[in-house]
Amino acid sequence: MGSPAPSPDGPTAENPLTLLTLDELRQRTSVKWRMHPPDVLPLWVAEMDVPLAPPVADALRRAIDLGDTGYPHGTAYAEALGDFAARRWDWHDFRVGHTAVVPDVMMGIVEVLRLVTDPADAVVVCSPVYQPFYAFVSHAGRQVIEAPLGADLRMDPAALDEAFRQARACGRRPAFLMCNPHNPTGVVHRRDELEDVAELAARHGVRVISDEIHAPLVLPGTHFTPYLTVAGAENAFALISASKAWNLAGLKAALVVAGPRAAADLDRMPEEVGHGPSHLGVIAHTAAFRAGGPWLDLLLDGLDANRTLLATLLAKHLPSVGYHRPEGTYLAWLDCTALGVATAQPAGEPGAASDLAGPAQMFLDRARVALSSGHVFGTGGAGFVRLNFATSPAILTEAVTRMGQALDTHPPSAG
Repeated sequence: MGSPAPSPDGPTAENPLTLLTLDELRQRTSVKWRMHPPDVLPLWVAEMDVPLAPPVADALRRAIDLGDTGYPHGTAYAEALGDFAARRWDWHDFRVGHTAVVPDVMMGIVEVLRLVTDPADAVVVCSPVYQPFYAFVSHAGRQVIEAPLGADLRMDPAALDEAFRQARACGRRPAFLMCNPHNPTGVVHRRDELEDVAELAARHGVRVISDEIHAPLVLPGTHFTPYLTVAGAENAFALISASKAWNLAGLKAALVVAGPRAAADLDRMPEEVGHGPSHLGVIAHTAAFRAGGPWLDLLLDGLDANRTLLATLLAKHLPSVGYHRPEGTYLAWLDCTALGVATAQPAGEPGAASDLAGPAQMFLDRARVALSSGHVFGTGGAGFVRLNFATSPAILTEAVTRMGQALDTHPPSAG
């Protein structure tokens, strides 16, 4: 095993993305490293190749040493998030009393949808978008209406206006499920764009639910605006956790935050929903928001360097692939349509993440690099791939080099 991670605030602080070797990463048993054979470089699912942030590891070790593995209690998680939000996002009216702990962000979204929509009501999403939005909404008995992103990958007010109109015609209580920052494109919505959302939602009687799981991962040069800080968002909800920014997906806990006019709805959430979060998850997420800021800053610097490195690598090895520099997340949305790879979508509903098609299948077969297939993100995704660059520069370089060599050796046939 490698050396322990250095203190994030000491003189030896290092980029967390450079601390683990490929051999060490291959010892992991999570889905990222076990879905594919060992010769595959996995740059698909949203897991990072980092050790635990020291404050999180310390909090978990203390809990284990104390045998503190019972049921979660109290508001420490929400208090830590409120302090973090004030420091990072200037969210100074965050209300701990308007929060609820849920198992994870997607399960929290489903529970909020049950509060504010009826079965068969419509839920608008901006495609291409995080693939579970389709599956979770559909499995909850609601229907999805797409408002496609514009050519610039940003929300299109005209498309939203039309989708909200359709959603209102479909049922009594429509909703808009927003991804902020947006997955898979890495776009961070500006305040003026969020104000447009709030105005349109009020005009059409649409409730907004903002998935802000990637909010701490806004990269240098961009500022994150929490949706609930926007005028007109008082009856909306946000869902936040530390799972993406501190790599805690396996430690289940998230927070629903209600706007002041949505707090009464949140009070109706069934009591048993709060039994789902893990006590160790709550401890880990609380420690991340409370004390993980210095480590996060190191990570953001590393991700910033990697997004620049990715641009250089693509220009050298895959010059015909389009790259829209992400403003947030650690996800790159790559336009592979110029490669001439057949992009027919496999049978099945959007969000069927187990299906590969087109460029993603080609890169897996020929380069032994696993990427997320664009078609699962809905309309506008065919011909694209999503690449997770939260890995070491060495692994990122090897992966893109392999991808370029695969095209040089076996140019794809047009399809």
